[in-house]
Amino acid sequence: MRYRLLSAFVASATIVLAADPAVYDYIVVGSGPGGGPLAADLARAGFSTLLIEAGGDEGDNPTYSELYTFNEAANDEATRWDFWVKHSDDPVRDLKFHHTTWDTGDGTFYVGLDPPEDAKLLGIQYPRAAVLGGCAMHNAGVCSLPQDDDWNIIVNKTGDTSWEASKMRKYLERIEKNEYLATGVEGHGYDGYLATSRGDASWVKDETNPATKIFKKMAELTGLDPNKVVEYADGDILAADEPKDFTNAFYNMVQHGGRDGKRASPNNYIRATLADPKKYPLTVKLQTLVTKVLFNTTGTVPQAIGVEIMEGASLYRADPKHKAGTKGPVSQIYAKKEVIVSGGAFNTPQILKLSGVGPKEELAKFNISLVKDLPGVGANLGDNYEGSILALANSPIASGLITLLFRTPTAPTKKRNIFTWCGSFSFEGFWPGFPTDYGPKQYECALVHMAPKSQAGTVTLRSADPQDVPEINFRFFENGGEEDLKELVDAANIMREAWQAAGDPALPFEELHPCPGPQGATRGANCTEEVQKEYFKTQAYSHHATSSAAIGADDDPMAVLDSKFRVRGINGLRVVDASAFPVVPGAFPSLPTMMLSAKAAEVILAEFGIVPS
Repeated sequence: MRYRLLSAFVASATIVLAADPAVYDYIVVGSGPGGGPLAADLARAGFSTLLIEAGGDEGDNPTYSELYTFNEAANDEATRWDFWVKHSDDPVRDLKFHHTTWDTGDGTFYVGLDPPEDAKLLGIQYPRAAVLGGCAMHNAGVCSLPQDDDWNIIVNKTGDTSWEASKMRKYLERIEKNEYLATGVEGHGYDGYLATSRGDASWVKDETNPATKIFKKMAELTGLDPNKVVEYADGDILAADEPKDFTNAFYNMVQHGGRDGKRASPNNYIRATLADPKKYPLTVKLQTLVTKVLFNTTGTVPQAIGVEIMEGASLYRADPKHKAGTKGPVSQIYAKKEVIVSGGAFNTPQILKLSGVGPKEELAKFNISLVKDLPGVGANLGDNYEGSILALANSPIASGLITLLFRTPTAPTKKRNIFTWCGSFSFEGFWPGFPTDYGPKQYECALVHMAPKSQAGTVTLRSADPQDVPEINFRFFENGGEEDLKELVDAANIMREAWQAAGDPALPFEELHPCPGPQGATRGANCTEEVQKEYFKTQAYSHHATSSAAIGADDDPMAVLDSKFRVRGINGLRVVDASAFPVVPGAFPSLPTMMLSAKAAEVILAEFGIVPS
């Protein structure tokens, strides 16, 4: 990204390279979709910027650079951090999760419901990526935009109209390098760091293809024209004129990767910025764990002045390579302007709390000196509910993906609430070694339930030890659970009905879940609404955690940030990552978080009279 100065006088007074290598203008903690691009943008504007990442750089490793190997990347111990989470306060309910994971004590995991006698319960795996580029380096790269209300809620809470959905579009245009449309299509970008592409949808032209028949039936069941599936198959999910939010629609799935299959992520942007150190004063410290933010508390308002770090590989206990008792040298690094925390929905609230910013009762429990009482730190944790309908066809179904966003009949508003993609794959959540390959006949419609009615999750400290892992409880379905479960069941029923149009030789399907057994017109007691609700309640999974340090209103005691990402009641400290969203932004937060990062750069640089050119 390029910048120009509105005021040369202001710029000359503020952009000064630090003489002391332990002092920078800005320190950014975390290199994922929030922090990585922001650090690059600050450096490209001329500010000396330190980007701190707890993992290493795998940008040249094909497991990460090739987008199709995303399952291998998420399983790879080279970068994987294992968070073992809870889905509820009910341990009996959580133990019904089919992929509950246990430590056998011999260096292996047991996954399932009948562990060895001496196995230690770990919980439900929620892998994160400790690597330059963050979780954008191990995800499937799916790109989608939030619903307008997901942006507008910030306007409603704070009065800051710069967050209006119509104004947020420019950040997509700024970061995107579109590779699937002709240059110049309105609403898209072509010069950004984030390549976007999509697959070949020509398979849908084959009228005899069972997947095409399913596609047509899905269109019919959701109020669309079955005769337009060829047109639908190339729908642009990122289109500026896309009638999103209230309109059922099919799309050709977009991913943040190039037409050559290479992953595009903050890693690319960071490395491109580092490639010109004379022009862009960016420094990256890898394999460095931030233990806390440092403050000057002598004034009336605490001032963030730097961070304390511990250097070394695999220091955090979520790292499966961590060895008990391992520590690294501890030192301090200082920021002349600001510290920006971008550790993600789990680590950002942990870092803030370890630094004395959070609920005073929780901090007192661990003898952490209070800097600012902010009860919303670690609260409001949310995620979309994910599930699937999975079956074995009578013969393989060869096709690309069918992607559909639609509204179920019992949705509480007129907005669509389900993002589904169907194809010959298997995905059932996360556990060591996922996914299960059921062979060439597997067929699935994965379901993402958007706008969950419950954001009751928490991230709480286990101790004051920065190497420790916090306790994470999503409290799925705690509020509005019956309604959300009904919507998931409705979605599964629509998909199941559509599958019956596949015809020979694909039929009959042998369903694996949520209703095990042969599919047909009459399913009996094993496929009632209650049976399916129980399945989704106990087997829902997620990978899109947000909102644990959320932007909120001035009079909201649970608000952690203002609309400019500033931590309330503290100077020189911001949070820029998915934890800042008040609600989960749409179906997949990776692209929205990169857009949020671009907005944060604009907000910060505007304070110095610098604007993107």
